[in-house]
Amino acid sequence: MKYKIYFNLLLSIALISCKGEHQANMEHKYTNALINETSPYLLQHAHNPVDWHPWNNETLDKAKAENKLMLISIGYAACHWCHVMEHESFEDSLVAQVMNKNFINIKVDREERPDVDQVYMNAVQLMTGSGGWPLNAIALPDGRPVWGGTYFKKEQWIKILDQISTLYEEEPEKLYEYAEKLAKGIKSIDVVQLNSEAPSFDKAYIETTIENWSKKFDYSFGGPNRAPKFMMPNNYHFLLRYAHQNNDTALMDYVDLTLTKMAFGGIFDHVGGGFSRYSVDTKWHVPHFEKMLYDNAQLVSLYADAYLLTNKALYRDVIEETLEFIATEMTNEEGAFYSSLDADSNNAQGELEEGAFYVWTREELETVLKEDFQLFSDYYSINDYGLWEHGNYVLIRQIDDSTLIEKHNLDAVQLQEKKELWKAKLNDLRNSRDKPRLDDKSLTSWNALMIKGYTDAYRVLNRKEYLVSALKNANFILQKQLRPDGGLNHTYKDGNSTINGYLEDYAATIAAFLGLYESTLDRKWLDASRDLANYTFDHFFDEKSRMFFFTSDDDPSLVTRSIEYRDNVIPGSNSIMAKNLFRLAHYFDNTYFANAAEIMLNNVKPEMQTYPSGFSNWLDLMLNYTNPFYEVAIVGTAAEEKISELNRSYLPNTLIAGSTKSSNMPLLENRFNPEDTYIYVCVNKACKLPVTQVDQALKLIEK
Repeated sequence: MKYKIYFNLLLSIALISCKGEHQANMEHKYTNALINETSPYLLQHAHNPVDWHPWNNETLDKAKAENKLMLISIGYAACHWCHVMEHESFEDSLVAQVMNKNFINIKVDREERPDVDQVYMNAVQLMTGSGGWPLNAIALPDGRPVWGGTYFKKEQWIKILDQISTLYEEEPEKLYEYAEKLAKGIKSIDVVQLNSEAPSFDKAYIETTIENWSKKFDYSFGGPNRAPKFMMPNNYHFLLRYAHQNNDTALMDYVDLTLTKMAFGGIFDHVGGGFSRYSVDTKWHVPHFEKMLYDNAQLVSLYADAYLLTNKALYRDVIEETLEFIATEMTNEEGAFYSSLDADSNNAQGELEEGAFYVWTREELETVLKEDFQLFSDYYSINDYGLWEHGNYVLIRQIDDSTLIEKHNLDAVQLQEKKELWKAKLNDLRNSRDKPRLDDKSLTSWNALMIKGYTDAYRVLNRKEYLVSALKNANFILQKQLRPDGGLNHTYKDGNSTINGYLEDYAATIAAFLGLYESTLDRKWLDASRDLANYTFDHFFDEKSRMFFFTSDDDPSLVTRSIEYRDNVIPGSNSIMAKNLFRLAHYFDNTYFANAAEIMLNNVKPEMQTYPSGFSNWLDLMLNYTNPFYEVAIVGTAAEEKISELNRSYLPNTLIAGSTKSSNMPLLENRFNPEDTYIYVCVNKACKLPVTQVDQALKLIEK
């Protein structure tokens, strides 16, 4: 829906990108209300001359009491262009004078307040057709937006602010009229209608969806055939599963190509492990250098399943190196996971520069690697293919290990020793540089995604330390983020648990706890999952659409109460929730949960084929209905050993229940025999005869 804007300014403003450098403000001449916040992003702005306020009831009441426009600026700590705009405009006293005189200025960490971010992002996308961060919006004193954009240069920014404040002073009725129309548009964006048609899910629907989707595949480098390239792990998780279950070798080759090229690309940190957020080019070479917890968590899970299917050493290496990065750089003593590492760090001149920590000059590499430089250059493309800008190289691979071994007359052991030596030397050199800034807040939803990453890695690689890390973080959530009323808080930092949780926190935590149950057979994780699901029905469920709101009914109302259902870099919270309910329904024989999951999937079905990459997690759920879905119950003293053996196979269409003793769970009741351990394979509420060997059970499970 398009809305005509009543003044030329909003029609003519273009979203402009411009490179710049950010110098840290070392003086504290100014201090604003953000100094009392815990968010690293907000604290970065605490000494701006702009009179920033946090988003809270006190600030919103202030805007109403003074009848002033609100200027809402939204970003996050690892955002490069957020830093650029801060340096160019928000650290400038002349800009601050204009902002302070005419606006109540509010800084928002989008990771802390995704609900606020959603409202104003939707508004900006309606007004301009695109969005991004920094996200800047101007709203009436009641919070309804009237203007928005992303990054602006200083002169343009001042001109915009002057014109809008003049319009508000002289012709406020025009802004109020526009705000009313825009608010209607915002409310229409995430509306889900209850689908009155009977649920019908079939293979042909999914096949057609993938055929349409495949027209946008890049068959040279994997991923989508455009730039920039985001990794979108949930897309490839679904495509991997579909290709396997339908023996689609062409699609499997495409997924394998994508995962290989991502692992070869500069988007993967070949020295320190872990992935950056996205690639600015088509070959996964030059990343936008920030590292986000949520990307790395989901990619560990994805590569774990891919390793099960392919037994590819590259995929195992990615898992291990990524988790080593998480353990050393992104985990605190409590076992909580930090949010991100910045794209920017200080260069040799002491100036903040994007990627300064990660890139290399040829001279540096020659000095450090000496006689190994030529071999290293061949492996990591220190040539035109790996060159970025200003003589800097971003490491990227073009060939696999076997090709290099044959070309240089090496063996696998020699190459592995050289790779370890290279990484040690380059890590030593890199650690002498200023490190990127760390966003050390812990978000419940992202931590839960990382629990699942660790659990999946444990399931596949059987490394006990991975399960230990997953359990430590899960207990952290239970002890620090779970409230006495059964609800979750969203963020944690410096001992403080704050902000009422969003649907994403519940959905991701339930999924993580279900995975932990399957790995440990500890009933407490299964019961905690059920209890959190019940809480979401009490506080998030929309009886009209049969979907879940993003915010709790305990939260203050915003311009709209959205329903997040489209999958993005993280799957939509409703799609994760629907998959959770599907599994919980099987564990607890709960018809209400089963019906809820089916209705949710049916609600989004009409939209799925038009934008498949935005519904891949829903499509994964649909496979549970179009293909057989199995319950595997393992009961007996050797249950844990048999589950470990079962996990050596890729079984996406199963759930596991088990116990080493008698249990009253629906799937386990009256099945314990102290004399032996039995495996029951069940489908559609009917069970095969029990078997005692895993290979026998696998023969009963069809793809």
